[in-house]
Amino acid sequence: MTADARERLHELRVRAEERMRATAATLDELTHDREGSNDDDEHDPEGVTLSSEWSRLTGLAEAAAAELRQVDDALARVDAGAYGICANCGRPIPAARLEARPFAEYCVACAEKLGH
Repeated sequence: MTADARERLHELRVRAEERMRATAATLDELTHDREGSNDDDEHDPEGVTLSSEWSRLTGLAEAAAAELRQVDDALARVDAGAYGICANCGRPIPAARLEARPFAEYCVACAEKLGH
């Protein structure tokens, strides 16, 4: 299970890094395109406002960074031999939970109790 978990986590890590890079590139492009422009896009009825697009992209970047941290934490648990063990109660995390959420740190009961 550890080798499979490591491979799956590595794939998730690669995808999260790709999303972070793509979002950063789009944010950079948006900033560059708007540099020096005095357009008042906040009142443009035809399109998405700059602030809305900026907020959306920033949210995507933050979500990808959070997932990357979770994956890195899970990989550290794999290395420490603690992957698949609930960090709260010490019981095994069910395989179905790890399948759905490979970076799960808690079993379902503890996650619900802790509000995760």
